[in-house]
Amino acid sequence: MITIEVDKLNKSYSGIKAIEDISFTINENELFGFIGPDGAGKTTIFRILTTLLIPDSGWAIIKGYDTVKDFKKLRQILGYMPGRFSLYQDLSVEENLTFFATIFGTTLEENYELIKDIYSHIEPFKNRIAGKLSGGMKQKLALSCALIHKPEVLILDEPTTGVDAVSRKEFWQMLKGLQQKGITIVVSTPYMDEASLCDRVALIQKGQIMAIETPQNIIKLFGKPLYSIHGNNLYSLKNDILYFGQCENAYLFGQNIHYSGKGIVNQDELYDYLLKKGHTNVEIKQIEPGIEDCFMKSMAGEEEN
Repeated sequence: MITIEVDKLNKSYSGIKAIEDISFTINENELFGFIGPDGAGKTTIFRILTTLLIPDSGWAIIKGYDTVKDFKKLRQILGYMPGRFSLYQDLSVEENLTFFATIFGTTLEENYELIKDIYSHIEPFKNRIAGKLSGGMKQKLALSCALIHKPEVLILDEPTTGVDAVSRKEFWQMLKGLQQKGITIVVSTPYMDEASLCDRVALIQKGQIMAIETPQNIIKLFGKPLYSIHGNNLYSLKNDILYFGQCENAYLFGQNIHYSGKGIVNQDELYDYLLKKGHTNVEIKQIEPGIEDCFMKSMAGEEEN
């Protein structure tokens, strides 16, 4: 059963297109991710879905409600956590939760069961001013506030940005727990490693969706051998690889360069070429592609077009 249906959404700011002809569907109880860099259009889509922004054209339907015509009804069934911490920093943890519960005509006690697994992490600090919380604790508080009215659909805009690795892992475990309780979750992230935790992902760049698939199928779309190359002076190494005759794509990836060729890759020929260019300690090995490699390949194809 489809929970969210979006067709040909367009939105521009001062003549610059933020999103262009965006269409997708999200199934009931799905954990759906938008993956892309800053400025890709993720936040614009989320603001339209949460009735905070009216599209220039196109439409979005959530649980049978139009995001423009039925915005009052939708706000009762949506939970939204924006990218920036937007709670009242001068109120305590408990005061923030009580405030948001009151807005939706409920109480902290009434819906405590839904948020207890999340709120239990910060409940010992319920009297602490929200502005004094750590990054991870702020995110848990914001998530608790987004859930306090028992929403059917939860929309989270880059919820783990700027949060440490341990807190990120904990946060995604919480999302999986909420999904098991029947909540449909839509999340955006710039972190490619989080894509594998979604049921399906949409790769988005420059306001357009490049692919929508399961993480496993996104990786299958890569479709050719990928190599990791290491050597001294990575930036010089990358530039020389780009001028290698068979190079299709090469980009920095941590302390290595990921490389794919136009046809069958002759590792010995590439190795000899790099040695002649004066590179030392060169290592070349074939690896399995990840979501980020698929994204980089899509971006390279877009630039060629």
